[in-house]
Amino acid sequence: MEINFLKDLVELIADFEEESKESALYQNNIQGFKDWITDTQRRSIEESEPDWEGKINGRSADSVISTFIVHMNRYGKSYSKAAIQGSDFSGQEDFIYLINLNSFGPMSKMDLIRKNVHEKPVGNQIINRLIKHGWVDQVESEKDKRSKLIFITKAGKDELEKHMGKIREATKIVSGDLTLSEKMTLIRLLNKLSVFHKELYDKNIEGEDLLSEGLKKQADS
Repeated sequence: MEINFLKDLVELIADFEEESKESALYQNNIQGFKDWITDTQRRSIEESEPDWEGKINGRSADSVISTFIVHMNRYGKSYSKAAIQGSDFSGQEDFIYLINLNSFGPMSKMDLIRKNVHEKPVGNQIINRLIKHGWVDQVESEKDKRSKLIFITKAGKDELEKHMGKIREATKIVSGDLTLSEKMTLIRLLNKLSVFHKELYDKNIEGEDLLSEGLKKQADS
């Protein structure tokens, strides 16, 4: 072990002891030291705030995040459009619906529509289009004879498999030049965002009430 490392460690411990004397947040033991290291690292990350377009004019971080998410969706659609060029798919929603049915099995129309975060009219339009192509079909539910389950047909699986190579390429491009570590961090952050919004989405709130509920949920988090 290098002597410089030991010197740095001793200095770090000295800084911790000094701060622990002034604050009751940390116990003067190994656990307190670990907590202090964690908090110091977090503060360091928070203080290294990135720059963004319009920041100097007061543009908020929320605005930037919202814009980036909208733009990423558009970029993704452009890659998907290129991947299915020359196919009978009308858009990325067609193959995403097929992928969901292929991965998760038969489900009700509304379950399939909600899994893709679509409104009912839009979702029904997509499903009807897939039925017309013969890529999906429907059967009566054994649990509830009043409802029908949507499932992917052999023709749908064949069509999906025919284009999966290019679809995977389009998916890969979306993550750009992120490193593996950056991808894992992004997944954790996007999952946290997804959980937040899905809880609101599942309440089926409409109009201004949705904004009020969203702001309240954000304040309570």
